[in-house]
Amino acid sequence: MDEFDGLTPSETVKRVSDSLGCSPTSAEVAAYFDKQDKLRHLREEFLVPKITELPPCELFVINSCLILLMFLYLKIAIHGHTMGARPWAWAENNIEELMAKVVGAKTEEVALMNGLTVNLHLLLLSFYKPTETRHKILLENKAFPSDHYAVESQIRLRGLDPKDSMLLLSPKPGEDTLKTEDILEVIEKQGDSIAVVMFSGVQYYTGQLFDMARITEAGQRKGCYVGFDCAHAAGNVELKLHDWGVDFACWCSYKYINSGAGGLAGAFIHEKHKHTIKPTLMGWWGHDLKSRFQMTNVMELQPGVSGFRLSNQPFLLVCPLQASLEVFNMTTMQALRKKSLLLTGYLEYLIKHYYTKDPAQPHKPHIHIITPSDPQQRGCQLSLSFSVPIKRVFEELEKRGVACDMREPSVLRVAPVPMYNSFSDVHRFIRVLGEALAASKQN
Repeated sequence: MDEFDGLTPSETVKRVSDSLGCSPTSAEVAAYFDKQDKLRHLREEFLVPKITELPPCELFVINSCLILLMFLYLKIAIHGHTMGARPWAWAENNIEELMAKVVGAKTEEVALMNGLTVNLHLLLLSFYKPTETRHKILLENKAFPSDHYAVESQIRLRGLDPKDSMLLLSPKPGEDTLKTEDILEVIEKQGDSIAVVMFSGVQYYTGQLFDMARITEAGQRKGCYVGFDCAHAAGNVELKLHDWGVDFACWCSYKYINSGAGGLAGAFIHEKHKHTIKPTLMGWWGHDLKSRFQMTNVMELQPGVSGFRLSNQPFLLVCPLQASLEVFNMTTMQALRKKSLLLTGYLEYLIKHYYTKDPAQPHKPHIHIITPSDPQQRGCQLSLSFSVPIKRVFEELEKRGVACDMREPSVLRVAPVPMYNSFSDVHRFIRVLGEALAASKQN
């Protein structure tokens, strides 16, 4: 679909519908996009379970490579600790190069370990070194609760009061999301008192993609360390953690990296810190692999993020991550992002076409999209606010086999994923959404 480069998603939809001689909302448009989709073969890498009590659903996916890996290691059993293509003892090391490609890092800047919040704590223990004058951590208000709690507890651990040292940034009254200029202004004005700038890559609730490059530059210019929680960004948008000079980052593999809840998480520390930032807490997996099993009890710390490892990672968590990353390696984040911009833009176009508030029909259910309308300021996700009770809409969608996500107090998150979702999926979702809204209104 290179011929549409330079056009907005809505312009592309209209251009295609004109060429086909049909309405922009016609299923013919979706079928055309699917036929032109150079990534459609990736869907074949996933098994698509059906929900027996519900209509066919194509949003629950399992990578087929995972089954093969599990079968192989069932045969090897305990000998898998040092045998096979992916020995348990260093299984995660063998896929860190693939993970580094996804987040725009060098392999030696990435470690796969623990869960996201554990990694965030380990990183903050080393990067957050408050002084009398520089003790604040800047983060967005309504950050994901685990991030909020982690930052709050890190501040208390230093004997400080979060009321004084936790700087929370909210959108202006009447606005749904933060403006980059407002973030940069706070950093410029209060940067001398900020020790760490800690933002999301993509905000979990609103779906806003933050300008990580500009935030990093602004924070470091004021002498702050800058880190990001990339849970909703990794595998979703194109990241360049190394090139942007980000100090540290962490992410899970639950969402766009297809590894399931509690899957193995990732951590990043820029190579510029590999000899200066040391782990506050240590475990034997941070010891140099060449001499780790000599059991000398004399730490030979690996440089950089590798030294932050604590223990052997669970092989059963490495398997789904490896399977997913091998699919990512069949394409590029640039290609996935290009499809994603149009796929989510197509979803936005249809929602606005059918469900924009109409003063002439005040009782008609309508939807407000709180995610930024600029495609460059969001990832796959659109966060939707409804004029009818959201819980009822969610229940009606679930009855019809749609896998989406409800977040209190009033948002439904919908995220068409370019790796396995099609444009026809989006078109069908809009039809089912109409049914759900009609049923919600009746009830």
